[in-house]
Amino acid sequence: MIDTTSTRPINVRDAVDEDINYIASLGSHVFSTTFGYSVPPHELQAYLDEAYSIPATSQDVKDPNKDMIVATTPDNTVIGFALLTRGTSEPCIVHLENTVEFQRIYVHPDYHGLGVGKILASRIEAMAKEQGFKHIWLGVWEENLKAQKVYEKLGYVKVGEHDFTIGEVVQTDNIMVKQL
Repeated sequence: MIDTTSTRPINVRDAVDEDINYIASLGSHVFSTTFGYSVPPHELQAYLDEAYSIPATSQDVKDPNKDMIVATTPDNTVIGFALLTRGTSEPCIVHLENTVEFQRIYVHPDYHGLGVGKILASRIEAMAKEQGFKHIWLGVWEENLKAQKVYEKLGYVKVGEHDFTIGEVVQTDNIMVKQL
C-alpha cells in the first residue's frame, strides 16, 4: 500500500534503468485492474508478458523513438508513467501535420484523483511541443469512459477508431487528437 496522505509534491522526470522494474510492475497492475475483466486470464497473462515484462519495459525506456517519464513521490517511489512515441500513425490522422503518439499514461490506483495523470499529460504535451510536433494523438478503449472524459477535459477530440487485439480478443480503441 502506498501512503497517499502526504501532501508533498509529485515529481516528474525521465525514466532511468533503475525504474524499469517499477514501471513494468505498475504497468501490469494498472492494465490488469483496468482491462483484465474483459479478456480471458490466459490471454491477459500473455499480453502482460509481452507488453510489461522487464525486457519489454527496458526496450521502451531505451528506445530512441520513445520518451518515458515517471511521476514519483519525494522518496522516489514511482506512482505513474507515460510514454511519448514518435513514428506511429493511424489512417484517421494521416492528414494532420507533425503528429506524435501519447501512449500508456498509467497511475497507481492509490493516486487516482490527485492530479498525477494531469501532471504527466501536461509534461508529455510540453515535450511534444518542444520537439516541434503540432498534434498529439492517443488510443483509448471505447469502454474506458472515465479515461475518455479525462482526455476530453484535456482538449482531445475523437477522430476515429482502431482495433486493439489481445490474443484472440479484438477490442475497439477510440483515436483522439489534440492540437498543440
